[in-house]
Amino acid sequence: MAKMTMVQALNLALHQEMEKDDRVIVLGEDVGLDGGVFRVTDGLIHKFGAERVIDTPLAESGIAGFSIGMALYGLRPVCEMQFSGFDYFAMHQMESHAARLRWRSQGRFSVPMVLRAPCGGGVRALEHHSESREAYWAHTPGLKMVIPSSPRNARSLLISAIRDPDPVVFYEPKAVYRAFREEVPEDEETLPIGTSQIVREGKDITLISYGATLHPTIEAASELKEKHGIEAEVIDLLTISPLDDELFTASARKTGRVVVVHEAPRSFGPGAEVVARLVEKAFLYLEAPIRRVTGFDIVIPLFQREQEYLPGVYRIVQAVRETLNF
Repeated sequence: MAKMTMVQALNLALHQEMEKDDRVIVLGEDVGLDGGVFRVTDGLIHKFGAERVIDTPLAESGIAGFSIGMALYGLRPVCEMQFSGFDYFAMHQMESHAARLRWRSQGRFSVPMVLRAPCGGGVRALEHHSESREAYWAHTPGLKMVIPSSPRNARSLLISAIRDPDPVVFYEPKAVYRAFREEVPEDEETLPIGTSQIVREGKDITLISYGATLHPTIEAASELKEKHGIEAEVIDLLTISPLDDELFTASARKTGRVVVVHEAPRSFGPGAEVVARLVEKAFLYLEAPIRRVTGFDIVIPLFQREQEYLPGVYRIVQAVRETLNF
């Protein structure tokens, strides 16, 4: 198997799905001739032409609206918002139409589209370019919210998203885009949307994360094992909505202690929903309060203070030790 970055793995998924199904089209700002701001769509226009790889105006609401119309007429559009900090301009189209049309039409119509957007901090970007606002979309009935954490699961989940009969918001953590390479099979591989994975087994505490913060969480688990003999189980959510609570609930029942990690702001963030599910389904098994290591309830700082905002190994280790010492 070839080793790929997340950018290359996503590009492979788009190539393969466009070859397999001529209903799949790509549209967005600079996705054609420039290959996308992060080059995820690089080369697609040369292979599939300008009718299937469409450069659009800088108008997020229009991009989403075009995609909804195309999906209703039988296509499977994959639209790109250059940064997740600008996809709020598409909220009207996504919430008022994409998320509701199956319900509104009593099942006669669906909207098989994917809204892709680079998300998160860690790349020294400007304002509006480093947000993690996945809770907005996860809170919207009718939308699915996916955030991969590695090249292999990004490729597998994007294929599943493209084939899904309903709209999927697909956030790509740009801090992971070229951070490392991973073996990605050439043959088709999919992951079901709505399932999570155990990426490291343990018995002392459960660490739950997703996207870019999965990696400092894994590093923290390694440090805890090497320096303190603590065996942490690490779970990658992969999908924020629908949320797979069976896996992390079972893990919490086993370990009795939980820390949730994400870079989205703390209040009303995805971690709060995870904690609520754990209280509902595993409360009597818990031996300590559940702790959250998250971004703060502020606009994410510019690059000089960015790292202090993002959850890192030190903050995660401290939360684990406090939980174990309760």
